[in-house]
Amino acid sequence: MFIRAYLRASTKEQDAKRAKSELIAFANDHGHKIAAFYVENESGAILVRPKLMQLIEDAHKGDVILVEQIDRLARLNQADWDTLKRMLSEKKLSIVSKELPTSYMALQPERSTEFMSSVLQAINAMMLDMLAAIARKDYEDRRNRQMQGIARAKAEGKYSGRRKDIEKRKIIASLLKSGHSYSEIQGMTKCSRHLIADVAKERPKMLSTH
Repeated sequence: MFIRAYLRASTKEQDAKRAKSELIAFANDHGHKIAAFYVENESGAILVRPKLMQLIEDAHKGDVILVEQIDRLARLNQADWDTLKRMLSEKKLSIVSKELPTSYMALQPERSTEFMSSVLQAINAMMLDMLAAIARKDYEDRRNRQMQGIARAKAEGKYSGRRKDIEKRKIIASLLKSGHSYSEIQGMTKCSRHLIADVAKERPKMLSTH
């Protein structure tokens, strides 16, 4: 069994490797070792993340993706969550999360019966969908609170604006270089066409610093 651990944090200020030792211990407790780690600092609300996409590309049929929590894997809207599930399903990849005991069955070398296996798989799929929905709701609630805070700061004359998202701009630049259309990039990164156009003007400079 080949286990690939995925660790993610939203910002550079957060330590994406924080849970590495916990995942190693978790795998050991279930009689396994983690064969590969994929670590990145990207928003879970974006489907196309470099290390996540690399993990899926590297994975072989039947591999296991191990995460600390489902929100480390995704805080996606429903359409993107369905897309990610389809990408995983095409390679028959299983998601195992420390927070989801029903997912542990993927770490068992043998299943008791075909019927029980089917039942547990159905329950696990339902629980994954529920946790993914909760993660998205939490993300949207935090965004709403942030917008409310910005609105108050603007009203009080204390808002100084937001610095450019350098990492997102680099991703957009790379996608432009790969020949993706504006619409495709919008769908992948959840950004505005104005931002894509802005990055297109700066693309040579940005790619030279990637």
